[in-house]
Amino acid sequence: MAIDYTKRSRPVSLNKITLTRSARTVSLAKQSGTTGVLRVNLNWNARPAKTGFFDRFTSGPAIDLDLGCLYEFTDGSKGVVQALGNAFTASPDGVRDPVIRLDGDDRSGANSGGENLFVDLRHVKAIRRVLVFAFIYEGVPNWAEADGVVTLHPVSGPQVEVRLDEPRADARMCAVAMLEPTGDGLSVRHEVTYLNGGQRLLDETYGWGLRWTAGSK
Repeated sequence: MAIDYTKRSRPVSLNKITLTRSARTVSLAKQSGTTGVLRVNLNWNARPAKTGFFDRFTSGPAIDLDLGCLYEFTDGSKGVVQALGNAFTASPDGVRDPVIRLDGDDRSGANSGGENLFVDLRHVKAIRRVLVFAFIYEGVPNWAEADGVVTLHPVSGPQVEVRLDEPRADARMCAVAMLEPTGDGLSVRHEVTYLNGGQRLLDETYGWGLRWTAGSK
């Protein structure tokens, strides 16, 4: 197993690597991180603890986070995988099985497994870039209270963690991490960019160039 750090060296954990603004990128080498299926998991706190006296008698809506991604394949096709609009899978032309798949929509946040994206790394050469995002679909847009965490689980080697716990008022969208193939594996880059808008603004910010219509789930 070989792990290549960029921008800043840091001690290697056998179990987990945490990406931050000062330690942004990790490269998963082919022999450890780019075989089989990469699982990208989102977990969060749907109902933050109430600390005040009057809070005990009120119950606001639970925080519902959605996991998804913008994708672009090397054949030029691109789009979004998300529960909104029932866009649960994506593949380039000529590939029958899903290369990217979302397992479902956890509306309550009570599912201990959270929400999961799966990326089939047998087809890593067909991937140009994948931008993983989290979106507050319902509830107060409070990332600090939601305390979300996205964890990438390669088949072998340490997990890669990105925390979404910054206090950003009114921002419902968060670009979490960018996945891009490299010469010797798969690069995972910390983004954690909060946006006061939805998927269209995310698209514009990262120059994806998609056409958007209203959707529901």
